[in-house]
Amino acid sequence: MRRIGIFGGSFNPIHNGHIALAQAVLRQCALNEVWLMVSPQNPLKQDATDLLDDHLRLEMAQKALEGVEGVKASDYEFHLPKPSYTWNTLQHLSKDYPDCQFSLLIGGDNWAHFQQWRNWQDIQAHYDIIVYPRDSYPGTIDVPLLDVSSTEIRRKVRAGDNIERLVPDSIINDIKENYR
Repeated sequence: MRRIGIFGGSFNPIHNGHIALAQAVLRQCALNEVWLMVSPQNPLKQDATDLLDDHLRLEMAQKALEGVEGVKASDYEFHLPKPSYTWNTLQHLSKDYPDCQFSLLIGGDNWAHFQQWRNWQDIQAHYDIIVYPRDSYPGTIDVPLLDVSSTEIRRKVRAGDNIERLVPDSIINDIKENYR
C-alpha cells in the first residue's frame, strides 16, 4: 500500500518553506509521496480578498515542484463541492485511491484548533495526522521551520521588495506579475 501525505493549503503563493516541509515529511515519515492539495476555498479563510485564481496558483505550484522528487501539486479539490472540507477530501481520496493510505499534514497552529474542523473525530480516528511546528505551536515531528509565509511574500511583492530565496527561481516572475 502506498503511503501518501496530504498537505492542503491555499499556496497563495507556494514558497520554499512549503517545499522544504514537504520534502522533510516525505523523508521522516517514510511516505511514498506528498501531494500539495491546492485548495480552491478554505472554509476558515472565506473572507480572503487576495486569493489568486485557483488555476494560476496550481500552475505556479506545479512549476515550482518540477524536479522535486516525491512531491506534486494536485487539483483534486477543484472537482469537489465547495467549500473544501478536509474530511470530504480524505473521504473521496480513500474511495478513488483504495491502494493508498493517506496521512494528513497540518501545522501546529491548525492542530490547536483541530476540534473546529468538520468531522474532526472521524479524521483523527481513520487517518494518521502529522503535525509540523508552526510559529509558537509545537509539532509531532522535527522539521526545519523556515521563516517565510505567503502573506509576507504578497506584501513584499506589493512593496517592490526582493523575494529571492523565499520562492523557487522558476516562479519569481510569475509571482511578481500576479501579486503586484
